Amino acid sequence: MCLGCTVPSRCPSPPLPEAKSITFRAPSVSPGNRSMADRGGFDRGFGGRGGGRGGDRGGRGDRGRGRGRGRPRGRKDDEEKWVPCTKLGRLVAQGKIRSMEQIYLFSLPVKEYQIVEYFLQASLKDEVMKIMPVQKQTRAGQRTRFKAFVVVGDHNGHVGLGVKCAKEVATAIRGAIILAKMSLVPVRRGYWGNKIGRPHTVPTKTTGKCGSVMVKLIPAPRGAGIVAARVPKKVLQMAGIDDCYTCSRGSTKTLGNFVKATFYALQSTYGFLTPDLWKETRFSKSPMQEFTDFLAKPTLGDVRPAAEAY
Repeated sequence: MCLGCTVPSRCPSPPLPEAKSITFRAPSVSPGNRSMADRGGFDRGFGGRGGGRGGDRGGRGDRGRGRGRGRPRGRKDDEEKWVPCTKLGRLVAQGKIRSMEQIYLFSLPVKEYQIVEYFLQASLKDEVMKIMPVQKQTRAGQRTRFKAFVVVGDHNGHVGLGVKCAKEVATAIRGAIILAKMSLVPVRRGYWGNKIGRPHTVPTKTTGKCGSVMVKLIPAPRGAGIVAARVPKKVLQMAGIDDCYTCSRGSTKTLGNFVKATFYALQSTYGFLTPDLWKETRFSKSPMQEFTDFLAKPTLGDVRPAAEAY
């Protein structure tokens, strides 16, 4: 019967064949490939190796597909535990030094960036200011590398600047961040008029110079904001300055010198002995002198001479 007819006996077309049911059966798995099938592979794949492209690995196995799948893999830096190499690092790791200000008070050199991360890891932010290619002429031709300028700060009185050259951009940025953390300096903040509320601007007029670029920082009243170009404004924000006037001269289009001059101006804020710092100074022992007995003890990384080993 055709689809247009309603009476089966009067339909001129021949009857349609009856539909047959089809049953699908799962392919049999050989005993040799049973473990592979349990892992999600195939019985036979490319070249008869089995397991898809993975051979006897069962498809892709634990390699995963693309990014974000497979076994969790972390960076080596995250897995490795910090082992201090300097005396200052040992004191910080053991909790003998409680803040960065204690390090700045005695002008102790910071040779490990983990020291800064130990105190300011939660609040420290970094900003890539510029990445530029630099070239060197050799006998084989021009050698191109990448130079990165990175500023780090906690928006609360600490700022650092790092410059690094490398063959790859990622390596240059990573090295610049490490150098910026090790060059972290304290930034002094003050008031424009009455000392009401928290410090919001630079305490005095300061100047920084690098190359032909000179940057001058001028105190500003509360609410004025940071009146500056894009480069010094980002550095001042990283340092925790809310209000400031700026004055610049020279070839400010050279961003490297521009950001360095701003950093030098902020670095010199603690170089002025204002009347509020004329109080009597009470001298205390340096951590290197106070914890001499602790530093004299050998650590796991110390190597004794062969004569003392026996």
